[in-house]
Amino acid sequence: MQAIHFGAGNIGRGFIGLLLQEAQYHITFVDVNEDLVNHLKEKQQYTVQYANENSDKFVVNNVTALSGNDISKIAELITSANIITTAVGVHILPYIAPAIAEGITKRAELNLPPLAVVACENAIRASSILKNHVESLLSEDLKQTYEQFVTFPDAAVDRIVPIQHHEDPLFVTVEPFYEWTIEKTNWPSNVPLIGGVHYVDQLDAYIERKLFTVNTGHCTAAYHGFIKGYTTIQEAMQDEEIVQEVRGVLQESGDALIAEYGLERTEHHLYIEQILERFKNHYLTDEIVRIGRSPIRKISPDDRLIRPALLAYQHGIKVNHLTKAVAAALVYKVNDDKEAIELQQFLLDHGIDRTLTKYTGLVEGHPLHEQIHAQYDQLGRD
Repeated sequence: MQAIHFGAGNIGRGFIGLLLQEAQYHITFVDVNEDLVNHLKEKQQYTVQYANENSDKFVVNNVTALSGNDISKIAELITSANIITTAVGVHILPYIAPAIAEGITKRAELNLPPLAVVACENAIRASSILKNHVESLLSEDLKQTYEQFVTFPDAAVDRIVPIQHHEDPLFVTVEPFYEWTIEKTNWPSNVPLIGGVHYVDQLDAYIERKLFTVNTGHCTAAYHGFIKGYTTIQEAMQDEEIVQEVRGVLQESGDALIAEYGLERTEHHLYIEQILERFKNHYLTDEIVRIGRSPIRKISPDDRLIRPALLAYQHGIKVNHLTKAVAAALVYKVNDDKEAIELQQFLLDHGIDRTLTKYTGLVEGHPLHEQIHAQYDQLGRD
């Protein structure tokens, strides 16, 4: 069986690629990093190491790669693929859509059975986002029938893969824990289910459970850790004050999730404790600037801080820790982060109230707006 994976970075190789090989797929990685592509084409294998006591290693072989700039070759390969996956970042999805659209056009011309396209990104329903980009590039006639030839099952993914540097550019270290959950209602019947993947009928609860626990907690640790001068998440999570902030955030977002989706409370609290232990994993070194980067996106209305805070507010749940995490994000100052620079400049030029309204969508007078403002002022005095 044939898989095409867009994004040959650490997550693509260390998470998705590893599971696809275990499911007996031949994998073609697609990336615009020509050096990485050439290494994969030459070696046709790489090693994944677990960040655990035994440093367990797994060799992923039977792989190759294509340049992301070679749309015609990618499209031709799509005619023989069973599945396409991505791990490129949600903002890159529009740039890979043309190759997928051309490949789908070719599959339609050949009247081939459907393949699955699964976007494995930290975003709500990323496959649906990619589907919209692809659909906009199809001919008017094909727009009416393309779902006979391709499906876009949404997914939620979870595995910590930090920035890392090795002598072998293909070697990658990952945490042992992972979750890959796919909504099976859009899974094509002709494509075998992937081993190690959790297939569910309704994905929304799983998407937000992961996003509002792992991603919410991670960025909370990053922003509070930055304020205290730490450089890694693991250092920050040795600070009990920060641990209590992260736990408080996850209890608030957890209460919102339980109220919204009916999650079992004891089970979810055990999940929170598991996440906290993952953040503390001393076999990993995860830099705060990686987790904290792009603060504008992270404090946007539908992302990992504001969305759970609003959800909790709607259910009458107090959120002192979530709003404090937003305030901490507003004091995140990193010179090579474009979003951090923009955010700090807007704060300087327009003040906290206009900044909150512009970037979080919380208007002046909203209780959460007022609460974040007060906590921001407090952080500035501490």
